[in-house]
Amino acid sequence: MKSVFVCNEPHNVAWVFGEKTTAILQAEAGLDTTVYSHDEAVSHPERFTDTEYLFSTWGMPPFTEEEIKATFPRLKAVFFAAGSVQHFARPFLHCGVQVHSAWGANAVPVAEVTVAQIVLGNKGYFISTRLHKAQGHDASHAAFCRCAGNYEETVGIIGAGMIGGLVIEMLKTYRLHCVVYDPFLSDERAAQLGVEKVSLEEVFSRARVVSNHLANNAQTQGILNYDLFCRMRENGVFINTGRGAQVVEEDLVRILQERPDLTALLDVTNPEPPVEGHPFYTLDNCLITPHIAGSWGNEVRRMGEYMLEEYRRFTVGDPCRYAVTEKMLETMA
Repeated sequence: MKSVFVCNEPHNVAWVFGEKTTAILQAEAGLDTTVYSHDEAVSHPERFTDTEYLFSTWGMPPFTEEEIKATFPRLKAVFFAAGSVQHFARPFLHCGVQVHSAWGANAVPVAEVTVAQIVLGNKGYFISTRLHKAQGHDASHAAFCRCAGNYEETVGIIGAGMIGGLVIEMLKTYRLHCVVYDPFLSDERAAQLGVEKVSLEEVFSRARVVSNHLANNAQTQGILNYDLFCRMRENGVFINTGRGAQVVEEDLVRILQERPDLTALLDVTNPEPPVEGHPFYTLDNCLITPHIAGSWGNEVRRMGEYMLEEYRRFTVGDPCRYAVTEKMLETMA
């Protein structure tokens, strides 16, 4: 079997790869469409002596280096049709196996959701709808009139990696000024994106809408705190589609209670979902969604297609777009 599916959740494989992409992989990659779990694979290594490529998605199990060498002695690459590879990539990389992730595909719907929220935030949509229901038309209209709209307004982006960079690119169709905090953003890349590099404090004090896209690691956990939130402009909006652990949640609760003009749009929390009785559930100016920004529904098929294209590039020797290195894992989500 030249190529196999390995995943502990086989229904995800059918969902993400779909009949069309699976059929193409059968024809081009010699794919065995059976979905093998971790235990099935390591219990029958004789089945995989000729396997060169693994395809997977959500539910990809971790393997130890010893298991990889014993089970997949000829393995060249893993094509992961989902986002983060943090939980399984390192042992494969240590064994000389390339790892490819569809993080680029998963970034697209996250960026689309974020841009939609930024546009609505700049228009005063969240504060005006809230006030219209609670206090009536006049209060709602007054709040709306204090927002600048989407022309020459400042937007704050925290983290200009794959998702943050794509948000910036999508916002270029609007006449907006992006201020960015990202310690890994080079001056050359900032100029290419057309953004201004600033401190984290400036992002919160200058932008009407602030959107978090930082990678999750020890250095970023708890980085977004009360000192930053209290700098937000009138009728400001904070969007988090990054990770909940980057927010000091009691600080966010405090500022939302103190300043009802602010709005928090939280697609991620820590933990997910928030514990029963958490103030996020009852604060009028906090909107929670159950981690919906990433690929879902028909959107997940894009990830399978990205990995099909990545496989094609890999096998003909063309430069791959989504290969993951161990160095990249230090800053990737």
